[in-house]
Amino acid sequence: MPNTTTVEEVINNIRRVFQVFNDYSKKAKREAGLTGPQLWAIKMIAENAPLKVSDVARLMFIQPGTVVGILDRLEEKGLVSRTRSQKDRRVVTIELTEEGKDLIAQAPEVIQGHLVKGLESLPAENFMIIANGMEQLVKILGADELPPMLIHTREICTPQKKNGKNSGKIG
Repeated sequence: MPNTTTVEEVINNIRRVFQVFNDYSKKAKREAGLTGPQLWAIKMIAENAPLKVSDVARLMFIQPGTVVGILDRLEEKGLVSRTRSQKDRRVVTIELTEEGKDLIAQAPEVIQGHLVKGLESLPAENFMIIANGMEQLVKILGADELPPMLIHTREICTPQKKNGKNSGKIG
């Protein structure tokens, strides 16, 4: 048993994490009319456009196929546009429409952005403590074989792999 941390404290911290994700998701839906992943995608596009689908996927730590579904819904709402390259017809770039730019100017922050920035700013030792602890928690719950899903959606998020391990860096 851990020295000063009790099981109750761990359970309460897990509850807090769920609460924060739930609250941010509700805020995104209420203020922007978007799901958390849609808002995260539009924020990534706003900060980095023009982007290819693979670029958006890399920035969100998800597979391009998952991003395509998110982009389809954003395009239906008139928030993003896709443009096929004149030089290479296989290349499609994504940018915000004027409506998307207006929405993003008033949209709330996304929890995923806070999480990524926070994890990337940790010293390697602290990051590994969290990574190992999360891995243990997933095993305790018997969830290590479940495909990860984007929060508050039914979209499966197949982890990106790099040399057999999950890539932990944007860029």
